[in-house]
Amino acid sequence: MKRAKRKTCASGARYSVLKNNQSIRLGTRGSRLALAQAEWVKRSLESAHAEVSIEIVVIKTTGDVLKSAPLSVIGGQGVFTKELEDALLDARVDLAVHSLKDLPSNTPDALTLAAIPAREDPRDALIMPAHADSINFTSIKDLPVAALVGTSSPRRLAQLKHLRPDLRVAELRGNVETRLRKLDAGDYDAIILATAGLNRLDMAVRISLAVSPEEMLPAVGQAALGLQTRAADGETQRIVHALDHAPTRAACLAERSLLRHLGGGCQYPIAGFAQVHERGFLRLRGLIAEPNGDRVVRDELTGELDDAEPLGEQLARRMLAGDDAANLLAAHQ
Repeated sequence: MKRAKRKTCASGARYSVLKNNQSIRLGTRGSRLALAQAEWVKRSLESAHAEVSIEIVVIKTTGDVLKSAPLSVIGGQGVFTKELEDALLDARVDLAVHSLKDLPSNTPDALTLAAIPAREDPRDALIMPAHADSINFTSIKDLPVAALVGTSSPRRLAQLKHLRPDLRVAELRGNVETRLRKLDAGDYDAIILATAGLNRLDMAVRISLAVSPEEMLPAVGQAALGLQTRAADGETQRIVHALDHAPTRAACLAERSLLRHLGGGCQYPIAGFAQVHERGFLRLRGLIAEPNGDRVVRDELTGELDDAEPLGEQLARRMLAGDDAANLLAAHQ
């Protein structure tokens, strides 16, 4: 199969000019979940564009190589995305598929989010060991006294401790399968994962409780995919745009704007979640917490879908205007 002709953009990187029956190189991490997401994008794009074929290229990221080190030690946000962005900038791939929650809210000017597909279930999932007695969980509050819960997320840790100060929380790294094995081996009494990831891996049966956003506000971009291309590659953007879902894009742009203007990343106990309501308005909720969960600041705003990013900025400025939120963020600097 002939490859696409290449031209050079202003930054020096090459970009695709796709012709009939040409190939797009899709960059992805190599975990089972990342590959499942990439395969879905490949099938969807090839279905939408009969003349296009997708070649999946696996790229290792810092977060994949350093599997046991705490994220706070190896750099936090960007450890699962930087190498994919570098591959785009170097024209080794034409498209990168990210879990949007892993993608920093500030990205290189030479790259763009060409599409944000429809979001999966954004809720966090409480998971008990496979051998545990069947319990009808309705809340995090149903966990046993002083239970040991595994998570690598400061956001989840802070909200867990705020709800249940008696809980013990321990670092949990590895892919979904590794985390479940550790749980079933007795290393933890429970763990928290993303409902979306378990759904995409056909492991929803392991979910003991999909935690409501009222109890645990999700991470910015959780359950959404970000399809990133070079900003100068208009033809690939045109093809990828077929998977863009306008309500999800509006919600995620509002969340990412909130995070960007708060000045935080995934190593800060910050949450942001936007929903599009039936009447067409956007409800954006934000949370900033002390790492141990002692103090939690929540606020929310509603606005028009077309004003998603200004809405995120407005909520961030309103939260920072209060002494509690500003002091909490200052303590993390």
